[in-house]
Amino acid sequence: MARVLFLFLDGVGLGRPDAQANPFAAAHLPALESLLGGHAFVAATAPFEGELATLLAVDACLGMPGDPQSASGQATLLTGRNIPRVIGEHYGPKPNEAIAAALREDNLFRTVVERGGRAQLLNAYPPRYFESIVSRRRLYSSIPLAAALAGLPLMTAEDLQAGRALSADFTGIGWAAQPDFPPAPVYEAGEAGRQLARLSLDADLTWFDYWPSDYAGHRATLEQAVELLGTFDRVLGGLVEAWGHRPDLIVLTSDHGNLEDLAHRGHTLAPVPALLIGPLPLRREFARGLTDLTGFHAAILRTLFTV
Repeated sequence: MARVLFLFLDGVGLGRPDAQANPFAAAHLPALESLLGGHAFVAATAPFEGELATLLAVDACLGMPGDPQSASGQATLLTGRNIPRVIGEHYGPKPNEAIAAALREDNLFRTVVERGGRAQLLNAYPPRYFESIVSRRRLYSSIPLAAALAGLPLMTAEDLQAGRALSADFTGIGWAAQPDFPPAPVYEAGEAGRQLARLSLDADLTWFDYWPSDYAGHRATLEQAVELLGTFDRVLGGLVEAWGHRPDLIVLTSDHGNLEDLAHRGHTLAPVPALLIGPLPLRREFARGLTDLTGFHAAILRTLFTV
């Protein structure tokens, strides 16, 4: 049985090679480009199969009109069901009752646990996050809701301090900049990637939710987005270095486009990436029949329990 590290990058599509609007085209991303044989992380590169990685372009629109949204897209990844079609629309950012009901009925974390596997959501949440959930000032997004419904504990500041979890920006720099957050370690980007690889050994399915990418798509300048991607690329480089020749799979994808087109300033209809890193047989089996967001659920379960 192979392990899966699922890197969820919120709001990342595969866009045009336009360095004026697409930070993936404007930035120098050596780790990502090395995985792709020197090619850029843009739509024209997919499909790609190389020595280290596979890149597919995956449909996030799911046959429904309108721009894809976070809650329904994430729930589709987690359930394998076309949630926008089930509820009649793309919906977000937070789950409505229909999406929450679908996640209660079945989700990837719960299925892994019920089949005897181990699952973890590696994001650490600060105390005020839990306070706002209890007070109902904030709703869970689809990913932590699914984890909680599966009985998984959400990671806390104590987990972050103990090295069992990572902050949303991987490095802890954003966490440390918040004056009311408890103290926590700050990692150099490459070391954060190596820590991510180490922590992924603790479960069969490890999920990390990287939401700064969507935030940058809505609000960042091109220069800020390029800087963000540079940090992410160094994290990815550390992760791949530490991963080595493990017989496991890294899966990177998203729920909808956004960051790849800063001229648009909102969610896009672009395909999202399925970037697979690991042994070629695992990548080929995972990629079999993967054309839209509904396919990740089954592909992850195949990798965990049958490959």
